[in-house]
Amino acid sequence: MATLPNPLPALAADPSGRSLGLQLPLGRLIDATDDGPWHEPLLWHAEQPVSAGNWSALGARAGRAGLLPVLLDLGGRQGGPQEWELMPAEVSYPGDHDAEEVLADFWDEYAAAGDEWPGLCPPPARTADPDTRAAEVADLLAEDRTRFDEPHLALVPARRSADIPAAIGWTGPLNYEEDIAVHCAVLRSWEDRFGIRVVALGFDSMAVSVAAPPTTPEQAEAVAAEHFAFCPDTLAQDGPDALQDYAKSLIAAETWYFWWD
Repeated sequence: MATLPNPLPALAADPSGRSLGLQLPLGRLIDATDDGPWHEPLLWHAEQPVSAGNWSALGARAGRAGLLPVLLDLGGRQGGPQEWELMPAEVSYPGDHDAEEVLADFWDEYAAAGDEWPGLCPPPARTADPDTRAAEVADLLAEDRTRFDEPHLALVPARRSADIPAAIGWTGPLNYEEDIAVHCAVLRSWEDRFGIRVVALGFDSMAVSVAAPPTTPEQAEAVAAEHFAFCPDTLAQDGPDALQDYAKSLIAAETWYFWWD
């Protein structure tokens, strides 16, 4: 995958990050993959769980240094990212994949026979600045540990938030697709249409903030179809009304959650 120059090696000699214009708390660099240590750090994460305000305090400055924030859950039964068997060597470039083709292919594979792919949802109006919404969602996840047990603030060298999973070789949807760049192509499209930011990752779960959520039932049903194609385990029930019932929860929702079995 094509990447920007990685600023993280500088933190080995300068853990505070001052040389990068940062003031970092105690943290650690992660280079562990399923195939042994990577040739450079994949990410940095703080040793202490995140608190409200941490994302806002560090995010903008980190972005200027070529690093993007994300919360990583170190409290699940699978441990933290050093135990996640990251696979950066298997990642292609997200820009080489077409989001609608990806979703249409997934839809054809997992939707009921005869259900036609409805196409992409047109972009709704934005209700917030995407980075401001991301900071708000990060603060909510810091305080409410329902979805992520022990979120820690992490920094990843990536061009855009949608590319964060690819940049670290995240394997959350591995049972459905080995190359996470395919999912990142969809995240890029959502970034463009819905102002999403990848805010949190667990071993097999993801939360994204949404600056332009659907506001009508028609938009919500279109987005629900995209969610099902992206993550079939999104629907907690089967049956003809499952997608419509799920769509109702998406109207004006500022956070989308995904979990792959």
